[in-house]
Amino acid sequence: MSKHERLLMLSDLMLLAVAMVWGTSYGVVKSALVFYPVLGLLALRFGITFVILSPALRHLRAADARTLRGVLIAGALLLGIFLCETFGLLMTSAANAAFLISLCVVLTPLIEWLLLRRRPSRVEWLAVALSLLGAWLLASDGALSFNPGDALILLAALLRALTVCVTKRVMRDSALPPLSVTAVQSGVVACGSVAAAWMFAPHPWQPLPSIAGHAAFWGYVGYLVIACTLFAFFAQNFAIKRSSPTRVSLLMGSEPAFGALFACVWLGERISLTAWVGGALIVAASILATVRWPALRVSTARA
Repeated sequence: MSKHERLLMLSDLMLLAVAMVWGTSYGVVKSALVFYPVLGLLALRFGITFVILSPALRHLRAADARTLRGVLIAGALLLGIFLCETFGLLMTSAANAAFLISLCVVLTPLIEWLLLRRRPSRVEWLAVALSLLGAWLLASDGALSFNPGDALILLAALLRALTVCVTKRVMRDSALPPLSVTAVQSGVVACGSVAAAWMFAPHPWQPLPSIAGHAAFWGYVGYLVIACTLFAFFAQNFAIKRSSPTRVSLLMGSEPAFGALFACVWLGERISLTAWVGGALIVAASILATVRWPALRVSTARA
């Protein structure tokens, strides 16, 4: 096995771990929001991450203006993702959020086609159709309308797909280390959350919960910083540098399954049969688009 193959296998395993971690993050964020408001929680989570990663910023001195612009755009997109996700969690269930965010898995090939000129295959188009049906069954439970929280999560899924492709372009065209990219992204999200709080929140800042009396809250923050931000975004940026955006998203297609299970166990959420069917269709779409189907490739080649 060559060095490239070993690195690709390592990145695949890391992405599967990210899927598990991010799947649990919806329940953890929902629990943390009981103690502290959305914008304050985002500023705290990404501010701590930025401070920890600040030594990696020294590599930016060797980056050109185009690379810096791309990293800042990726950071702004990430801010949009977390604003949509976190506010969306206030209005929908953690299980719904985990399933709906996985739509980025099949939106990514479409964005990659537009930005990076790689056309989706017939299998990927089928996966798109399955995921859209699954999202409708899941979020509306068979009805014809989404609630506002579901709509925000769907917007976050679109922004995720766009972010992966933008980050791929940045990582492909520069030698910037993944940790440096993660540091800039964290700084943009932290600063953006602070600015949004000052502009839009009626009471921008509340006193932080004390460590002694709110150990659970600080446990949630620690998990979000270490597992869901430091590890997850480093692993994603590491993998994006070595793989395609579509493969990166598809390998994290099991995220909704972990999210729904965690929501059931941690938050006691109940999921209807229709919603489980919808979620299963989204996961099936991820598997369909991820697995290489030899017979289909042969038939396509003959056509």
